[in-house]
Amino acid sequence: HSTKPPARFTEASLVGKMEELGVGRPSTYASIMETIQGRGYVWKKGSALVPSWNAFAVTTLLEQHFAELVDYDFTANLEGILDRISNGDANSVETLAEFYFGPMVDGARKDGLRDLVTERLPEIDAAAINTFLLGDDHNGMPVIAKPGKFGPYVQRGDDTASVPDSLPPADLTVAVALELLAMPKGGKPIGEDPETGLTVFVMSGRFGPYVQLGELEDDPDGKPRRASLFKTMDPYEVTLEQGLELLSFPKVLGADPETGKTIRAQNGKFGPYLTKGDEGDAEKPETRSLDSEEQLLAVTFENALALFAEPRRFGKRAPKPPLADLGVDPASGRPMLIKDGKFGPYVTDGETNASLRVGDVPETLSPERGAELLQARRDYIAENGGPVAKKAAKKATKKKATAKKSAKSRAKKPDLMTSRTVGAGQSKAAKKAAKRPNVVKSDSQILDPGL
Repeated sequence: HSTKPPARFTEASLVGKMEELGVGRPSTYASIMETIQGRGYVWKKGSALVPSWNAFAVTTLLEQHFAELVDYDFTANLEGILDRISNGDANSVETLAEFYFGPMVDGARKDGLRDLVTERLPEIDAAAINTFLLGDDHNGMPVIAKPGKFGPYVQRGDDTASVPDSLPPADLTVAVALELLAMPKGGKPIGEDPETGLTVFVMSGRFGPYVQLGELEDDPDGKPRRASLFKTMDPYEVTLEQGLELLSFPKVLGADPETGKTIRAQNGKFGPYLTKGDEGDAEKPETRSLDSEEQLLAVTFENALALFAEPRRFGKRAPKPPLADLGVDPASGRPMLIKDGKFGPYVTDGETNASLRVGDVPETLSPERGAELLQARRDYIAENGGPVAKKAAKKATKKKATAKKSAKSRAKKPDLMTSRTVGAGQSKAAKKAAKRPNVVKSDSQILDPGL
């Protein structure tokens, strides 16, 4: 019997889980996804979100010392408070003061976030929080992983080795850690470059395995030539010939016969590509992507000219086909389709979009359920002051009118529309202001413990 770990979250499935827990709102989901990736808590492997070692450290810190602040019920309740502020039913400054300084008791505020952090900060052991035990080696010595200033690394006693950023924490086993630790610190020599006489090394670094020509002291600037291994290469089986081939990039293929500009083949962060241009050119070099890293080894000058002769492809994909067709929406008269969006499947009539709820399956969703979701979304938009979706309009027969009458109509209509719109706007604003509590709007407002 074998078990399989649960699938990693994608952006869509993570948003679905947040909806289930009542954490976040549709207007904040996109910024939440940007924040957790921007701060390095997760990174993408395909569409999957892979947590980083920093994420584990932050989670450990919060769960061990501030558990009440990351409790799902607490977060969901806080979302409700923010909704009340947004609707004008609560005072933002008072709410923030109570959260940070604490509720007012006997004329003073206490037991807020400030007191909580001050009280628990001395208890926090940063070294322990940033240490993750992977297991023991064959001698019973513990092997640990730690996030560091220059990336994650593994440690056994005083021996350390960098962990490639592309290696998910779940894949860092004791066996993998021991392989990284076994790598010679100066690199594994694979032969000598016949042109320079320098030794070629295979090394392991923060961005994965790479080859290096010579040692630091062999280069006047202390920056020897380096090149990352292809994803398909095994660092323990790289030959001298392969190492020299990698170190030859960026490789000059020739000069464009029409412009005289230099064409080069090189490997980059986003994959292999060609460039056409020279240093000092006013415009940026023209580029073309290659299909694979192996193509770098086989591409010829003629291949490059043929690629540059073709129009540039910007990688724009054809639109995804709908997941299902539910027929015509009885309310709008438009066709209802289920589509796959950034945050999961949704039903749309081309004018209104409604996310599928927990329990809704695209393959089995009925037309009645699709129409129900769309109508619920329209009602929500209307209740919150948004435009109401229009029903499909029938074509009206146009009446002929003289140029004189049309000119009079055009002259009168703007005045009527302006007076109605302004009057209605003032009436709505006055009603809303009457319900809204007094909130300080000045940018100079500061939080005061005595508030």
